[in-house]
Parts: sequence; C-alpha cells; structure tokens
Amino acid sequence: MSEQRETRPRVAIVFGGRNSEHGVSLLGAGSVLEAIDRSKYEVLPVGIAQDGRWVLASGEQRYAIENGEMPVVDATGTALALPTGGDALVVYEAGSIPVEFGQVDVVFPVMHGPFAEDGTIQGLLEMAGVRYVGSGVLASAVGMDKGYMKTVLAAAGLPVGPYVVVRDRDWRTARERVLKEVEELGWPVFVKPARAGSSQGISKANDREELERAVEFAREHDPKVLVEAAIVGREIECAVLESPGDEAPRASLPGEVLVHGDHEFFDFEAKYIGDEMSLAVPADIPAEVAEELRAMAVRAFEALGCEGLSRVDFFYTEDGRLILNEINTMPGFTSVSVAPQLWAATGVPYGELVDRLIQLALNRAPGLR
Repeated sequence: MSEQRETRPRVAIVFGGRNSEHGVSLLGAGSVLEAIDRSKYEVLPVGIAQDGRWVLASGEQRYAIENGEMPVVDATGTALALPTGGDALVVYEAGSIPVEFGQVDVVFPVMHGPFAEDGTIQGLLEMAGVRYVGSGVLASAVGMDKGYMKTVLAAAGLPVGPYVVVRDRDWRTARERVLKEVEELGWPVFVKPARAGSSQGISKANDREELERAVEFAREHDPKVLVEAAIVGREIECAVLESPGDEAPRASLPGEVLVHGDHEFFDFEAKYIGDEMSLAVPADIPAEVAEELRAMAVRAFEALGCEGLSRVDFFYTEDGRLILNEINTMPGFTSVSVAPQLWAATGVPYGELVDRLIQLALNRAPGLR
C-alpha cells in the first residue's frame, strides 16, 4: 500500500439508482464532488445506472439540469461491483477476469428514494462491512415509508396530522371502504406515494373524483399511498446533525419554505425545475417556538435511530401548534438544498458539512451498534 493511500481515506461518492429520483441524486453528487477536500480524501465517483449497473463515473458526467432535463448516469463507464465479502470494489470488463479496484474506506450514498435511501444500499454496505454516511438500515427504511414513519413518531409522543394509508390490495379490492376512510379526514387532502421523496407524485384532492385521480397518480411511483388531511400552516424545516462521541445530536436554525408563482404547495416543479421556492433562515417565529421545534426535531431523529444528517419538516399553525410532517434521512444535498442552507446559516458551511459527515462515518464501527 502506498504512503498516499495510507494517509488519504478513499471515499466512494455513490449516486443515481433505479428510481424516479435518479436525477435529483446526481444534482447532490455534483455538489459533493465539487466541495469535498481532495487533499484530504481520495475520491471515487460511482454511478448506479437506471438499469442498476454500477459504473466508475467518467470525467464527462453531467451533474446539472440542462434544458429542463435532469441528468442521468452515463452507463458506459467501467463496470464495478461491491462483493458482500469485503470492502474492495471489483472491476468487471467484458471478456476479462474480474480484478480488484481497491479498498473503499467510506461510502457517501448521495441517493434518494426506493432501492437507495430506503435501507437497501445501507444493507448491502453492512453486509460488505463498509462504513457509510447517514442512517442505518432500520432508520432509513422507516424514514422512507411515510406510514410507518408517522407510526413511530406518534409512538414517541410527537404530534402528527391525521392520515390514511392506502395499500395496494385495499385499493384494488376495497376501494369504496378506502374512499370513505379518506372522506372522514375532510377536504382537501394531500395524496403522495408512501415511499418516494423529492416531492414527486404529490397532488391535492378537493373531492372524491380528484382523490381517485390523485391516488392513481401517486401509484405510478409506489403502489402504497399516503393520504393526509390538509393542515393550514407555515412550512418550517429544521436539520439535525449527529454529534461526535456521546454528545447529543444538534439541531440547526429553523427555516421557512416559501413557494412562489402558481404553485399551491412545495411540489417537484417548484423545488427543482421552476426555481420558485426560497428559504427564510432563521424562520420568523417566536424564539420559544423555535426552541421547541429544534427539540422536537432532535427527538424525531432519535426516535428513528438516525445517524449522520436528517431534515425534519413541520407545520406551524395559526393557533401556535407545531405538527411534525416528516423526517428525511437523506435530504436533498446540493449546496443550495434546504438542509445544507439551514446548516450554513447555523455556522456550518457546505464543505465543512460534507467533511463532518465523512468523519462521523469513518469513526463509526460497521455492524450492530
């Protein structure tokens, strides 16, 4: 092993994946690749193509939206695999014997959605004995499934809004019963895939006819759907960062999401394409509410057993209540995404945030903990 290899941990930035948030992942990976300190880390960009193949990303890879189109992983790169019996990536070239590419010290999975953020890649890395940035298998899986997430948060004594989980079999065989359950929430309702993120597949329904269309739209992303009662309130978000050693997790300043233009809510177009959202940090809320919100964000982080970084989203109602909407175990991670903006305003700039997350992962033992 060379002296340089001994002094610089090898960090694999893994991005892409087999889901509708493929492009969002690449946007975050581009920011991480720009910000990471290459004098401190040996960096290995690894893309997961839309067909599931792992490839060594080329220097020509696009990491930005161009002409309204999201980027995709270039699947023509050198094929890679991570055997579950070790921490070294293996190169697979057609017609040749697989060769070991090299040991990976830590993986930074800048990935979102199913088959990525939901505990699946975390499980693969656990089996391989590789350290990685972010939450483990259980927290990732619970955080991805909004129905189970709300169950866990409510069990921890945190306030969540009324909701109905629409399972695939129930929608196909007991639709009338499901529709009546949803009607009891009152109109309007918000309908979203239970296991998707980046505000994809979300729509608002004001009556039964719109509800059926909204459920079918959400089912294009996930056969399991969550229907939530509309909550009138301001959208306030807070990021939580794991602390080193035995220190308690730390919460950022809260920030308010402001949606502009013709968007009724914070959907995918407003978030990524139309540039029609902004973030006010710190949020203009009473100091005591801000402190309560930050404490609740840490409680949510710990209730799921999160690690690394999470973003916790709240509604702040006109009568002064805080209602926890959801927690994201791998939030959007471009330099201008909400969680990094919240930390920048709290005194942790983006490059330092990337470094802290890598150091936390490097100092965390793989396996049960």
